[in-house]
Amino acid sequence: MKQFLEAGEFVTTHGVMGELKLYPWSDSPDFVAGLPRLYLSAQGGKALKPVQVRIHKGMCIVKLEGVDSIEAARPYLRRTVYFDRNDVTLPEGRYFVQDIIGCRVVDADTGYEYGEIVHITHPGANDVYTIRAQSGQEYLFPAVDEFLAALEPENRLVFVRPIPGMFGEMVNGDADED
Repeated sequence: MKQFLEAGEFVTTHGVMGELKLYPWSDSPDFVAGLPRLYLSAQGGKALKPVQVRIHKGMCIVKLEGVDSIEAARPYLRRTVYFDRNDVTLPEGRYFVQDIIGCRVVDADTGYEYGEIVHITHPGANDVYTIRAQSGQEYLFPAVDEFLAALEPENRLVFVRPIPGMFGEMVNGDADED
């Protein structure tokens, strides 16, 4: 699993004292506002230290240590920022989206492999996984307890219990007999 994960993007400056607006790529801007360090590289490197973060209209207004003017803030514009996964603790049963993408999707009862999670969307009440079968066909899978048996991102596996028709003609690894 990746050590440094995407937190968002600095999209513009805010005011004249070097503050930056950060568009958060998380469930809530509060998550990004609580990060003790940010990085400009997916490999880490020199840490940027937020000395003040406030939330305004779904964005994080970030004051970085040593960045005290618009001129000093400009090099950060349109840059993706990352965080170290060791800086946060997720509640039990919660995972980073990036840890689920790439997991194989396996039937919890038969062991049949349906494909791999290639994308996750957040349209409302629950996440929706896009699963690509070996044939290249893509299926949308609602990530709800009724269909999710177990998530094991550390083993790159997601176990499911689909209903008939969820994966087209294939259900539990057998052709539908309707």
